[in-house]
Amino acid sequence: MQSPDLFHGGHCEEFASKWATARVDARADMVRQEEPEPDEIILLDGQLVSAICDPDGKEVCVGFYVGPCVVTPNIARAREGRSLVSITATTDAQIARIDSDHLTQLMISSEPIRNWANGALRDALSQKADREWCLAALGGADRLKWFRETYPGYEDIFNHALIASFLGVTPVTLSRLRRG
Repeated sequence: MQSPDLFHGGHCEEFASKWATARVDARADMVRQEEPEPDEIILLDGQLVSAICDPDGKEVCVGFYVGPCVVTPNIARAREGRSLVSITATTDAQIARIDSDHLTQLMISSEPIRNWANGALRDALSQKADREWCLAALGGADRLKWFRETYPGYEDIFNHALIASFLGVTPVTLSRLRRG
């Protein structure tokens, strides 16, 4: 989430002033799948999860966020202005938002902001690719090992049913793997 370029020449304070901050209550939906979603989001404090829902109503967790961090950039979680995911606070949270088009204009006019935003996108896409590899190549025990290495401490703060969903296993299987 940090970019050394932003800290030189007053870019950081100016950039931060463009974002609107807000409190989000635990269990509140910040973003709903298929609804309009034009914003970029930074989680300043708290915890969020992102999930997708199939036509039958089955939800699958696809992301965990512990502040401070950048939530997956809009370009990777929305199509044609509509969200592909739902994002829910699992604790009270503090967030910052900016319209994606406004951020794009800032990126065009400022190399440090462009470098920061491109780094955030690269990180998010790398995390998604790592998860895809995990789901495609690893068995249950190795998926849990990967999760523990990639997200240290998350087992203690996120609901185990969400973790099971994220890893593509049932909650019962996750429980057995955790005991094993």
